[in-house]
Amino acid sequence: MQSCVLYFMKCFCNFVFLKPGKSMDFINFDLAAMDAAAVAELLAYHDKCYWELNEPQISDVLYDQIVERLRKLDPDNELLHKIHTPSVLSDGKVHHKKAMLSLDKAYSLESLLEWAGKYARTPDELLLVEPKYDGISANFDGKILSTRGDGKTGEDISAKLPLIELEAPGYTGKVDRPVRGEIVIRDDDFVNIYSRIRKKDGGIYKNSRNAVAGIMTLKDIVPMLTQGAKLTLVDYNLISKPVKFSELQSKWEELKSAFARLPYPMDGIVLKFADTAFRESLGATAHHPRGEIAYKFTNSSAQTTLLGVQWSFGKNCLTPVAELAPVELSGITIKRATLHNIQNIIDMELMIGDTVTVERAGDVIPYIAASIPGKTRETPFIEECPACKSKLIRKGPEICCPNAECPGSQLQLLAAAVKNLGIERLGEPTVAKIMKKFHVRHLKELFDLNKGDFLLLEGFASKSAENLYNEIQKAREVDDFQLLAALNIPGIGANTAKLILEKFPIDSLRSATVDSLAEIQGIGPERATAVVTALAERAEELDELLSAVTIRKAQNNSAELPGICFTGKMPEKRSFYEKLASEHGYTPMDSVTAKLAVLVAADINDNSSKLKNARKLGVKIVSLDEFLASLENEPEKNAGHEFGDLPLFGDL
Repeated sequence: MQSCVLYFMKCFCNFVFLKPGKSMDFINFDLAAMDAAAVAELLAYHDKCYWELNEPQISDVLYDQIVERLRKLDPDNELLHKIHTPSVLSDGKVHHKKAMLSLDKAYSLESLLEWAGKYARTPDELLLVEPKYDGISANFDGKILSTRGDGKTGEDISAKLPLIELEAPGYTGKVDRPVRGEIVIRDDDFVNIYSRIRKKDGGIYKNSRNAVAGIMTLKDIVPMLTQGAKLTLVDYNLISKPVKFSELQSKWEELKSAFARLPYPMDGIVLKFADTAFRESLGATAHHPRGEIAYKFTNSSAQTTLLGVQWSFGKNCLTPVAELAPVELSGITIKRATLHNIQNIIDMELMIGDTVTVERAGDVIPYIAASIPGKTRETPFIEECPACKSKLIRKGPEICCPNAECPGSQLQLLAAAVKNLGIERLGEPTVAKIMKKFHVRHLKELFDLNKGDFLLLEGFASKSAENLYNEIQKAREVDDFQLLAALNIPGIGANTAKLILEKFPIDSLRSATVDSLAEIQGIGPERATAVVTALAERAEELDELLSAVTIRKAQNNSAELPGICFTGKMPEKRSFYEKLASEHGYTPMDSVTAKLAVLVAADINDNSSKLKNARKLGVKIVSLDEFLASLENEPEKNAGHEFGDLPLFGDL
C-alpha cells in the first residue's frame, strides 16, 4: 500500500513540475552531475512532498545537501529564500506584528564559529544555545494561535488549542499567555500515547513530526481528543544555555550531548547573541535574522551488523539495546544503539544478523534507522525476565515484567525515586549495593539505614559513609510534588505532580476520583486512572513513607510564586542556588521578564543581557551575598522573598 502511495505521489509531482517530454529521477540522483536548473527542479519537487503533501521521500540530510548544492550553484535562487510552513486546516489569515522569519543554516562547528566570529564584539560575547525543535512554528498572541506562514502572515489554528499544552519557563498547562514556540509531540508522549492512537484510515503515526502535521490538517479533532492525543507548544525561551564565544568550541560536544537527552524531537541547535538589542541591531534578510543561526544535525550514517539485543531495565518496562559490530560514525566507534521499544523492532522487522543503518540522533545518540535482512537471522525477542525469570507481558509498545518483586525493576524504581528526592550522592551502582546488602526495596527502608550500615558497603570509608547518610537524612524534608513523583506512577513526573497538587493537596489526594483528576489540564483519563490505582494499591507503602518524611508547606499555585533568576559565575552550580530558592518560596526561571521578582547576580555591575533586561524592566537586582544573607536572616515561616531593606538596583 505504501509503495502505491509513493508511486502516485511521484507521478503527481512529476505532472506538477515536469515539462512535456522531460523526465527526471527524483529519488535516485547524482547531485554532482546536475546543473543549477536541475537542482532547483529537484528541490521544488521535494519541497512539495515535504511541506504540502507531508510525505517526504528522502532523508533530511539528503534534502539539506540539495539545498547546499543549489546555494553553491545559484545563491540567489528564490527557492533558497522561501519560508516554508506545513499545510494546515486554517480558520483564516493572521498578520504577525513581528515577523516570524526562518533561520540561516550551518552544518559544522567551523561554520558556526565563522558566523559568530563575524559579529561577536569580543571573545567574551555571550551566545544563547537553544534546541531547534522539529515541529510547527507557532505564535499565540493571547487570543489566536497561528502558524509562521510566510513569516509575515500565518494561518489561524486556534481550533487545535484543546489538544495543546504549553511548556514555558516556570509553567506547564493551558495555553493562556502570549508565546512563540514550536508545536511538537514530546518523545515520551509519542511512545506512551501515540502507540494506541489511530488516524482516520486506521493506521498509526510513524513519527512525531508527521503526527503533528497530520493532526493540523484535521477538520474534526474530537476523535483525537477522545483517544487522548496531546500536542505540546514549547516556548522558545524554555531551554536556553549561555556560553561565551571563546568557549563555544570547547563546550560544543557537551552542549550537544545535553540537548540530545531532552524529551523533544529536534533536528538541530539554535545559536543567537544573548544581547537582544545587539542581536536586533544586526538586522535581517528577507529570509532570516543575522543575529541567529541554526546548526542542522547531519545524522551521518554507517552500515554494520546487528550481533544481538540486550534488554535493560527501565522503571516500568524493558528497553532493547542493539549490540553492533563496531563501526566508525563521525569519528566515534559505535558498538551499541538504542532500539526504543519492542514495537519499533516489530515495525522494522529487525532480526539478529541483519545489516543495519546506524545514525546518531542530534549527532550524539546512536540509533538504528533502517535494516536489510541478513543471510542468517535470529529473533531478538525474549519471553522471560532476565532478572527474575517471570513470563514477560506486552503493554502497548513496551514489554514488561509483571513481577512486583522483580529485583531488576525495583532497582530502577528505587533509583528513580532517589533522583526525584534530589539525593545526588546516591547513584544507581550504590543503590544496587544497598539493595543487595540490606534488602532495601522502598524509600522508607532507605531512610532507616544508619552511618554504620553504609560503612559495610564496598568502597565506603568513614567520611563517604557520613556524607551519604547526612544527605539521605536531609532528603526527609521534601516538597509534596517530589514525594508524588517519587512514587514512580507511570506518566507522573515532577511537573505533572505539581499540576495535580495545585488542585488536590497531598493529604486529600487519595479521595480524588478519576474524573476529577482527568479534568486537570494536561492530566487526562489515563494518567488519572494510574494515580487513583497506584494510591489505592500502595496505600500501606505511602503511609510508611509519609511517616518518615516532613512535607514542606505546599503552595496553592506554583505559577503565583515569585520568580527568581541567577546570572554570572558563582561558587556552586546554578542548580544548587535554584534548589535553595525553591525551598524558600521562589520559582526559578531561566530568563528575565517583567514578572520576575528578583535577579541574583554574581556581579551586579556586570553588563550581561540578563542584567541589562532587569534594569530596563525595573526588576530588583541583588548580589549573591545579599540573597544568601536574606535567607539566613528571614524569620521562621517567612516565604523568603521580601528582601527587607535590600537596595533596588533596577534603576541603575
